[in-house]
Amino acid sequence: MAQINPYIHFNGNAEEAFTFYKSVFGGDFKTIVRYKDMPANSEHPIAENEANKIMHIALPIGKTNVLMASDTPAFMGKHNENETRSKISITAESKEEADKLYKGLSAGGTVEMPIGDSPWGSYFAMFRDKFGIEWMVDFDLRSHA
Repeated sequence: MAQINPYIHFNGNAEEAFTFYKSVFGGDFKTIVRYKDMPANSEHPIAENEANKIMHIALPIGKTNVLMASDTPAFMGKHNENETRSKISITAESKEEADKLYKGLSAGGTVEMPIGDSPWGSYFAMFRDKFGIEWMVDFDLRSHA
């Protein structure tokens, strides 16, 4: 069966963001490739100040999921971090795990909906982390009653 794994683009702070995500989710990075590790490209050379930026990073989460990202080089332009409007949805295995993920990921961010019981039977939260990435944390109370 196909898998869906989120891939996030950052404006130069992918390593900082993924160090933060690793502190919340645990585990180890599966891959870290920097732009300096790639063969030189004469058409789109990477600026010296971007050589250590992340070309690709992968953090396995749970049994089958991988959160991935890269920094966008300057020649490709900047992302408007407030216009993403896509959310990464996490389904927790317990209410305690949902609380831990919510507390960790929302630290320093902006909460749209604090964690709590929802009208649709979930323990749910929605927020933007301190890097501008939007998240939803969900634990289905009905299937664990």
